[in-house]
Amino acid sequence: MNDNIRLAQLLFGDVTLTPEELEERFPPRNLKEGARVTRFAPSPTGYLHIGGLFGALVDVLTAKASGGVSYLRIEDTDKKREIDDGVSAIITGLDSFGVHFDEGVTGFGTESGAYGPYTQSQRVDIYRAVAKRLVEQGLAYPCFCTAEELNEIREKQEKEGEDIRGYFGKWAKCRNLSFEEQKEKIEAGIPYVLRFRSSGSLDRRIFFDDVIRGKIEMPENIIDEVLLKSDGIPTYHFAHVCDDHFMRTTHVIRGEEWISSVPKHIALFKACGFKVPKYAHTPQVMKIDEEDGTKRKLSKRKDPEAAVSFFVEAGFPKESLLEYLLTLLNSNFEDWRRANPKEDLFSFNFNLKKMSSSGCLFDLVKLTDVSKNVISVMDAKTVLDRVLTWAESYDRELFGLLDRDKKYAEAIFSIDRGTAKPRKDIAKWSDVRNYCKYFYDELFDEEPVLPDNIGKEDAVAILGAYEKVYDENDDKDAWFAKMKEICEPLGYTPNVKEYKKNPDAYKGHVGDVSTVVRLAVTARKNTPDLCSIMALLGKDRVFERIHRAKEKFSA
Repeated sequence: MNDNIRLAQLLFGDVTLTPEELEERFPPRNLKEGARVTRFAPSPTGYLHIGGLFGALVDVLTAKASGGVSYLRIEDTDKKREIDDGVSAIITGLDSFGVHFDEGVTGFGTESGAYGPYTQSQRVDIYRAVAKRLVEQGLAYPCFCTAEELNEIREKQEKEGEDIRGYFGKWAKCRNLSFEEQKEKIEAGIPYVLRFRSSGSLDRRIFFDDVIRGKIEMPENIIDEVLLKSDGIPTYHFAHVCDDHFMRTTHVIRGEEWISSVPKHIALFKACGFKVPKYAHTPQVMKIDEEDGTKRKLSKRKDPEAAVSFFVEAGFPKESLLEYLLTLLNSNFEDWRRANPKEDLFSFNFNLKKMSSSGCLFDLVKLTDVSKNVISVMDAKTVLDRVLTWAESYDRELFGLLDRDKKYAEAIFSIDRGTAKPRKDIAKWSDVRNYCKYFYDELFDEEPVLPDNIGKEDAVAILGAYEKVYDENDDKDAWFAKMKEICEPLGYTPNVKEYKKNPDAYKGHVGDVSTVVRLAVTARKNTPDLCSIMALLGKDRVFERIHRAKEKFSA
């Protein structure tokens, strides 16, 4: 028995599981040629970031487009940063926007799929089995250096002007300890971590093809990275390699900040005898800084929109945010959407190679425009159902009013909906309160304000004339004909073109007359179809508001 075998037995005497048994337990997936297996692997350290939703969407779409599998893995090896029930925060955030995985963690303590457990803290036996094999092969060793000793090494490297700082080469004090020295320290109870014995050289470079960025050249990894911490918990780097291999990940899709880690990951994959997956490094989600106009990364501290919960609370439909993110992800998505206006966005043939390698600029104004389009093509029942679901949690007064008479509420959202050019007044469900205020006396607290070109006396005259001809049974054509009918006796022309041709001959045109009525009934200059609004309000309320407006303008 050589020293490496004896060391492995000393360190992992209780480990009987072997990598070969793991290969049998987690065989290659039975998928068609070219199918991609992707994973979203967040840490439960806080809320779901918009960048996380961005990444999760890329994972799901990449797998779907290839007929593959996407799964959710929870990387909870950093217990110091973990928050209580952080997993639920992630699941809820993803669920709110309809991003669902084929397998993996489904909730707090629940999961689905044959390649689990999908939570790293439950996979320690797997990491220890692989670590034992690395020790047996002389590719890993125990390091007994204290935090103080490691700090001293870094200080000396800085003083000597080392370009690379870390535990490697002559600085790796425990790398060449004899078995007897290692055994003595272990039996003395001295704490240790398990390190990778790197075979990298400063003189060599690696090349890899990033699916998004093309060929990348980097120096080989020379650092003896920590594989297992002193408590036996794996580092991100080691766990990532074991998990992606045994879960049969084909494409590791992650943020560009991980590019610098690729050399160490490739070195670990090869040392373990695992096939290296394809890498795709996505751009960061950026925004324009309001203070200096420069681009910067979305900040958890500065930007409320960095949290996915911001969009949930504001009431952006899930389709709106996903549609907008897809415009950032693939340059051809908007053309596809125009050609396929009613298709499920998950049927879009997403392509990693069509992603930009530069930062994606997140623009709330553009999102708002996208969301207006999305909501404008929803039918009234869908809008009502979605608003009720949102308002039940975030606006109880509005919920009560809408829920009190759902038929009336649905009629509100039916106005000007389903036409060739639907109105786009609502961008998010929190806009609905203001949108429908004038339909509910409990919310209608606005006073009409006349435009500068219409005097109070004229407004009173218009409202008085309109009272005499109004009939709640009129259709739109009859309603507008009566609006034109009262124009000339009041000094207004029923013909807008005539007014534009000879403005000095009239006080205004039919549009000004209808504006006065609109202001009296709704206190708004711009609304959906006024005839439909008044029909829904009913004659009594319409006349009550007209009388109130006349009193205000007469005062």
